[in-house]
Amino acid sequence: MAETTDTGPAPGSAAAPAGEHRLTLRGFWGALPTPGRWLLSTTAISTLGRGMTLPFTIIYIHEVRGVSLDVAGLLMGLIAVVALLITIPVGSLTDRLGARVVVVFGSVAQLLGALVLAFATTVPALVVAVVLLGISFGVGWPAFNAMIASIVSGRLRTQYFGINFALINLGIGIGGIISGFLTDVDRPGTFTAIFLADAACMLVPITLLLGPLRHVAGPPERITTAPGTTSGGGGYVAILRNPAVRWITLLTFLASFVGYGQMEAGFPAFARQVSEVTTRTIGLAFAANTAVIVCCQFFVLRRIDGHRRTRVFLVLVGLWAAAWLLLGATGLVAGTFVAAIGVVMFHVLFGLGETVLQPTVPAIVNDLASERDRGRFNAVSAGAFQVGAVAAPVVAGWMLDRRLGGAFIGLIVGCLALVAVLALALERRITPEVNGIEPAVSPRPAG
Repeated sequence: MAETTDTGPAPGSAAAPAGEHRLTLRGFWGALPTPGRWLLSTTAISTLGRGMTLPFTIIYIHEVRGVSLDVAGLLMGLIAVVALLITIPVGSLTDRLGARVVVVFGSVAQLLGALVLAFATTVPALVVAVVLLGISFGVGWPAFNAMIASIVSGRLRTQYFGINFALINLGIGIGGIISGFLTDVDRPGTFTAIFLADAACMLVPITLLLGPLRHVAGPPERITTAPGTTSGGGGYVAILRNPAVRWITLLTFLASFVGYGQMEAGFPAFARQVSEVTTRTIGLAFAANTAVIVCCQFFVLRRIDGHRRTRVFLVLVGLWAAAWLLLGATGLVAGTFVAAIGVVMFHVLFGLGETVLQPTVPAIVNDLASERDRGRFNAVSAGAFQVGAVAAPVVAGWMLDRRLGGAFIGLIVGCLALVAVLALALERRITPEVNGIEPAVSPRPAG
């Protein structure tokens, strides 16, 4: 694929020929406005604490605090339920108050949730903690993506979303490794320490948002539409009347259903029951996923830079379809070393697909939106993603419990084919600019 500059030609200048420049980290960093540099610099640090606690929260609740496993599972599920319930209100609040204020609120909620978890010994206290975490997760997507979109635009926005995703995975991966060495269920204080570390990590973004970034992503200006009235952008009904929004929302739901929802539920269940691999192999597969994202995200950004985002979805479909078909094939050699290799390779291909997905969906959503309704656009996208993530484990559990492994793989591949159809349909309903293609600027005639 041709490689182009990360920011495109300057306004009023002739478009640079494709392939004349290359996207580089130095060029990307140089093109970022100062607020973008501040925000990106803290991503790995702010997610380090979450990475330290996320894999071990249910272990802490069950084995350290003595809560039964079924109740611990309900508490973990409550995080997702709260996040889903507040998504729509968060979108509206983001457009009314500004993204920065809402992100601060969500960061404070995560800090308080981690603090409560560190010392909670009863179920009611744990409920308070997970509700606070659910609030922080629910705020995270709509408000934070809206804030990013208020700082960067165009192809730089696509690149920012991709690199931010890689840094998130880096922080979570390193955090998980650190806490894996530190925690010990026979020493409750080790778990208290990682939750306190999570809270401390959140002080970094909060400090920046209240300091150097205090002037960004404020309340959008209201536009007067008639004497005595103002417009704050369309409501959710008006947003969903946009055909492009309906297509990208359905596409997001399916991508979540066959992707992240199944990665956390269908994949491990299939790998254990059908592929018959060890839990160590599954852990290695997740580690490979993180390594692929961190190592390959920038390379992928260079390859997709300047290409239609909807066509990039077709690459995603190919990678994920190959991954799921490979996983299905491991059932033919269950319990063998070959099956273990296939399970790990599933996550290598899946991780490559993630590096394609993450820069594209948020960029399309935010390019469709205006400054006055960006929060609600992101809330619709986040809601579709969360519904897909909730539906995925239900379907996977039902099918795999009935030993319908082949049908399960067939369903996933069928849904991926539908994602390809939706991507091509979306392409006909969005402008080239929204699709990631910057129009060439003709030079002014002499004289």
